[in-house]
Amino acid sequence: MLRSLVGSEMCIRDRVSTQSTWGRFKEFAGKGMGISRDSRHKRRLTGGRMPIHKKKRLFEMGRSPALTKLGEKRVRRLRVRGGNFKFRALRLDHGNFTWQSEGFTRPTRIIDVVYNATNNELVRTKTLVKNAIVQIDATPFRKWYSTHYNFELGKKKKGEEEKATQGPQKQSKSVKRKLEARNKERIIDPILEEQFNSGRILACISSRPGQSGRADGYILEGRELEFYSKKIVKK
Repeated sequence: MLRSLVGSEMCIRDRVSTQSTWGRFKEFAGKGMGISRDSRHKRRLTGGRMPIHKKKRLFEMGRSPALTKLGEKRVRRLRVRGGNFKFRALRLDHGNFTWQSEGFTRPTRIIDVVYNATNNELVRTKTLVKNAIVQIDATPFRKWYSTHYNFELGKKKKGEEEKATQGPQKQSKSVKRKLEARNKERIIDPILEEQFNSGRILACISSRPGQSGRADGYILEGRELEFYSKKIVKK
């Protein structure tokens, strides 16, 4: 009788242990073990198969892409190797963009995705990835330019036209001298200046939204702006 009881207890323990290991394996596989960054499964340059001498390792694990969309901010924190954290941006609609020739950065709204060298499908689905060309709101940059150089970019709105008709604001001599000195060195790309009329300017995303949870970048200027303007027209 005792032997039968001990045997049944052992069977139950075995079942529990196998269930728990299977549960852990399913959880492990669900975390992305299907995507592996190893090269053992690949062929040699000659076309021959490589002998697979070991199983997959956790440190070779890959994860599914974030495919960040344009929309209201939604970021998820992800624990990764070494106890570090990545920030998976699922949706973003704002970012910090730099005007490199002026050495000036401001947070602004991302309006649309207009070009991606990788795939037009990423433009159709409005996916934010590194090196995607986007349209951003020009208002913060236009305001800064007007205060820094006392020069208005783009078409004036009704309220601004009324202010302009009221006459120039009073300025001290030192401020006038400062603005004159700045205007002597003032240079702006004519294509970029035209874009301020529409209130939208082209920019490139330089961060990795799926890794850092941010969509930061820089305003396109010069030859780079010419190149992407032609590409957008062709598309």
